[in-house]
Amino acid sequence: MTVAKSSFQISADFDSGNIDVLDISDPLQASLAIRPDTRSPHFQWFHFKASGLHVGQEHWFRLTNASKSSYSRAWTGYQAVASYDHVNWFRIPTIFEGDALRFNLEATQTHAWFAYFEPYSRGRHDWLIEQALSKAGTELLATGKSVEGRDIQLLRKGSGVEGQRKIWIIAQQHPGEHMAEWFMEGVLERLQRHDDAELNTLLAGADLYLVPNMNPDGAFHGHLRTNAMGQDLNRAWQNASQELSPEVVFVQQQMQKYGVDLFLDVHGDEEIPHVFAAGCEGNPGYTPRLEQLEEQFRSHLKHQTRDFQTTHGYPRSQPGHANMTLACNSVGEQYDCLSLTLEMPFKDHDDNPNPYTGWSGKRSMQLGKDVLSTFASLVNNLR
Repeated sequence: MTVAKSSFQISADFDSGNIDVLDISDPLQASLAIRPDTRSPHFQWFHFKASGLHVGQEHWFRLTNASKSSYSRAWTGYQAVASYDHVNWFRIPTIFEGDALRFNLEATQTHAWFAYFEPYSRGRHDWLIEQALSKAGTELLATGKSVEGRDIQLLRKGSGVEGQRKIWIIAQQHPGEHMAEWFMEGVLERLQRHDDAELNTLLAGADLYLVPNMNPDGAFHGHLRTNAMGQDLNRAWQNASQELSPEVVFVQQQMQKYGVDLFLDVHGDEEIPHVFAAGCEGNPGYTPRLEQLEEQFRSHLKHQTRDFQTTHGYPRSQPGHANMTLACNSVGEQYDCLSLTLEMPFKDHDDNPNPYTGWSGKRSMQLGKDVLSTFASLVNNLR
């Protein structure tokens, strides 16, 4: 079959778009490359639209620089996601060839989007903030600014009265980890309920402080790890500056103003096909009390949902050898509180797999709802 070359186009000039076009002279064998983060060598996130697809034909897309990406081992066992409407995403056949990543789609429509994971757009973020204020009963407590001037909203659910525990959740410090804001959407959706006994127990004892997106510049530009200044925000919690990492400065200032009794930093992990939590066992101030709280969190969430497990995760840090530039360790040490990093996969949760979607935005949302149940079980033990 002869395929008209002029009708085929690839674009990434949109929110969270990332791709460089190398050669599309053969529309069935596109040669592409992932663009690095601004002012940083990191790259892994991709997101692009292919137009002029030929219905019934198998289109292949080859990311030629995949082996040089930030986490090249992540490609093994990975499947890219695709969508015909930019709303409903599904996994497609993907092969890592050792140097390049190749994936294909037998087209049923003339255009489709492809991405590393189901993206969370800035437009949806704006909608989420509106929903949080109008339906979830939160207030806009403060607004910070990113390097490029985008809003970073701090929401509070609760009265702020003395005696309430302060529970913080922040998301998407690493901008390519879009599952983190899907998680936050799940949290805010559950906060719209009024007849939820667990939620009412939680809110009777604690106020929730929520930052749905810590890195809006990086997310918009299609970065993997960094903000617009090339800074990894989750390595800036000991030396944050207004010039290079104002996003972290803003949250640190708000934490100092209101206090912290529990901190959850929501992320995605490129390599590990499981949902897990990392704690602060390497902190100088780590105590048996904090260890017990961590165990209670993990145990409850494991029984709450099949989408969490405690067997796989990061190696435990040795006592006194924590990386204190990480948000989890820095906040846990400063406020002597339960502090955790929650990781979701870019691949699938192998303990509870879904071959069609892999790990997804919908599953991230449900995990956010489930975590609130775990918080409710802990709220009276935090101090």
